[in-house]
Amino acid sequence: MFKTFANAWRIVEIRKKILFTLFIILLYRVGNAVPVPFVNVAYLQEYFRSLENTVLGLYNVMSGGAFSQATIFALSIQPYINSSIIIQLLCVAIPALERLSKEGGEEGRKKIASITRYATVGIALLQGFAYYMLIKTNNLLTADGTGIWAAIVIIATFCAGSALIMWLGEQITEFGIGNGISIILFASIVSRFPSSIIATISGVSGGSVAWWAAALTFLGAIAIIILIVFVNDAERRIPVQYSKRVVGRKMYGGQSTHLPMKVNMSGVMPIIFAQSIATLPGTLVQLFGWNGSFARYISSQKTWTFVIVYALLIVFFGYFYSTIQFNPIEISNNLRKNGGFIPGYRPGKPTSEFIQKVLNKITLFGSLYLCIIAAVPYIVSMYSNTASNLGISLGGTSIIIVVGVALETVQALESQMLMRHYKGFLE
Repeated sequence: MFKTFANAWRIVEIRKKILFTLFIILLYRVGNAVPVPFVNVAYLQEYFRSLENTVLGLYNVMSGGAFSQATIFALSIQPYINSSIIIQLLCVAIPALERLSKEGGEEGRKKIASITRYATVGIALLQGFAYYMLIKTNNLLTADGTGIWAAIVIIATFCAGSALIMWLGEQITEFGIGNGISIILFASIVSRFPSSIIATISGVSGGSVAWWAAALTFLGAIAIIILIVFVNDAERRIPVQYSKRVVGRKMYGGQSTHLPMKVNMSGVMPIIFAQSIATLPGTLVQLFGWNGSFARYISSQKTWTFVIVYALLIVFFGYFYSTIQFNPIEISNNLRKNGGFIPGYRPGKPTSEFIQKVLNKITLFGSLYLCIIAAVPYIVSMYSNTASNLGISLGGTSIIIVVGVALETVQALESQMLMRHYKGFLE
């Protein structure tokens, strides 16, 4: 990876793109430090310390800590992610949107992107209003922030910040390196690593964290990274044979290829969905101040019930998301139209059934892999107070995102260097 960056830095065009990407990240980090007016940030941070293991804690991690500080980028890229997911689901459910995305070409993709932007602004307004009501209900506003004008300013600032982040991400995608939204999410998560490392070192030196526990946590993170890198490129290759056909005086086809199916084709999305739902009871308990043994039990993340429910949700969303992304019937029809077939299976329904069977198997392995990455930190924290002090309950999700984006960015650099190499060769 470091060799790839070093080689890319020597190329002037790619170096400009890297510097542009870093400049956009700098602007994003500066925006994360600018607070919204009329909010008592000190009281807000104190309030969020009790919400670390809730849905709001997940939002805070994804925003790089901006959510708990009520900055102009507090909503981060969550509205855009939610909007993209909703539009993607609607493209499956609504035939008109499905035709637009598949048959509309470049113009259709532009219309889908435009719809996604408008939906992002609408979701940002809703989330901004909900965040303002949370702040207001818990008396976290300043003395001059109780009027209607303060509410308009706060909600509009949150919405504008989310729209600006969306625009910054699109600029990185067009003029920088890699996917802009992924890069911004990467920067948000990585920005919290130095403070976590400093807190761990302080805990070890202060005696609240055992040195061997910190060392085991570090080794566990390295093992998770190795596992993620190994599974990220793992795929099942289904052999495909194309029959020969004569067109005029030329013969086409006859070659052998394969149909690649990634083991983890849904990425980190099943974990994010599952975590949002699994932590919802704890979020409601914290927000409404419910008390009692049952409320404490359903809000606790140190029980086997929580871990099992969390794992089952990951498996469910793994199958759900892979079904949306990969349609065996459509793949089978495309193979038949192009004269391709899977050896040993007739074109049509037998081929689609075989692809569906393979998809179910690899999705199961991919979901189990995600369960290991996401649930192990919770299991460790159940039997170790030291793990809780290190705050590793959200570590699995963060590491998957960071490693995945890093690998994706390296691949983007390699593809651009390869494209430049061929361009120079042709010239």
